[in-house]
Amino acid sequence: MKLTEIAFFTKDVQGTADFYQALLDSKPVAQSEGMAIFMTGETKIFIHRHYHAGDGDLPPENHIAFTVSDVNALCKQLAAQGVSIEVQPAEYYWGKSAYLRAPDGQLVELIEGGETKNN
Repeated sequence: MKLTEIAFFTKDVQGTADFYQALLDSKPVAQSEGMAIFMTGETKIFIHRHYHAGDGDLPPENHIAFTVSDVNALCKQLAAQGVSIEVQPAEYYWGKSAYLRAPDGQLVELIEGGETKNN
């Protein structure tokens, strides 16, 4: 398992991007009106415009994401241990992901990636 992303949802993408550009002394590797992406080592800082979730939308919440080798298997293992899977594994434009909640409410994304060993 590898920490691959820290996502921040904001109403001020440009202001937040400016902050991280100054903090990291680095320009975004990708940017549009609704998002900016910075890399720090192998971890992506993903700044995304906040939106109001409709039916079927993913939660527009700050979260961390881990890359795992098999999202389905890990979700099955975690569910057997009593972890609630908030959004079951599904295919998205970036690949297969699932979302869980830590006991204190923090959102955690699991992203399937072929490079990862040891879920």
